[in-house]
Amino acid sequence: MSLIDIADLDVVYLSYDEPQKEEFWVKIKNMVPWAVRVDGVKGSDAAHKAAADASTTERFVLIDGDNLPNPEFFNLQLDIKNSEYERAVFRWRAVNHINGLMYGNGGLSCWTREFIQNMKTHENSTGSADTNVEFCFDPYYWPMHDCYSITYPNGSAFHAWRAGFREGVKMCLDRGRKPTETEFKDAVHKRNMDHLTVWQNVGRDVEFGEYAILGARMGTAKTMLMDWDHTEVQWFDNLDRIFKEEVHTDQIAEQIEYYGHALQERLDLPVMYMDETTSRFFKHHYRSNWHNMGATVREIDVIRSHEGW
Repeated sequence: MSLIDIADLDVVYLSYDEPQKEEFWVKIKNMVPWAVRVDGVKGSDAAHKAAADASTTERFVLIDGDNLPNPEFFNLQLDIKNSEYERAVFRWRAVNHINGLMYGNGGLSCWTREFIQNMKTHENSTGSADTNVEFCFDPYYWPMHDCYSITYPNGSAFHAWRAGFREGVKMCLDRGRKPTETEFKDAVHKRNMDHLTVWQNVGRDVEFGEYAILGARMGTAKTMLMDWDHTEVQWFDNLDRIFKEEVHTDQIAEQIEYYGHALQERLDLPVMYMDETTSRFFKHHYRSNWHNMGATVREIDVIRSHEGW
């Protein structure tokens, strides 16, 4: 067992085309003066490998381009209990500025260079459904219980739409595999279904929030209701093309309603209109009693303790 000061680890800021990336980089450098930056690398797998190459420590902290950490995070320690903890990637929760969700999407993470150098995911996937669009199915990719940052995936209309679209695709998959329409309700994990529902309904109280709602509904509709290859979500260029061809900026409300009706009719998804007031109310009370439990407390361990395992 050993304790690692997070302040002793390299910190890599991984940005691509996020509209706030320069502003956030200044804030992160003021917060974490030893941070380094990797910018503009295409492909999620390739970008993470570039981040690993930029680190001089075997274990390092990764900050996504639209994330602002809580400064107190860098005063914490990692309790490395055994060899499994030594190998594992830690992914902490982030509060999503658009819809108030609190899960790993966009959150701080702590990788080992060895893990990244050996992985083949996203654009470098060898064809397994588990790795086509996600990291999270590796047994050593650990969702952690605590939350130490806020993610702001709404720097522009496209940025917000893309964030919603990607989650609208990924949240309706079964370990990376697309279920049939008839399998959908049983195949999708309950928590993913809850997150999907929030993405598709909450967020009109923030700038470009409607675009995230539309993106989430479109991502699910294209994946489940259309003849479309969901692995296109691997590449941001594909999403740029879809946005330009299929999103009509003068008809956002109509498109949200159109896709919502299709999802409700064919997949029995709960679709509603939540205005600024109701979105703000939901976000204020969602997880209102949340408290952190320790930087190396795993999400699964908290679930097991609550269920009496």
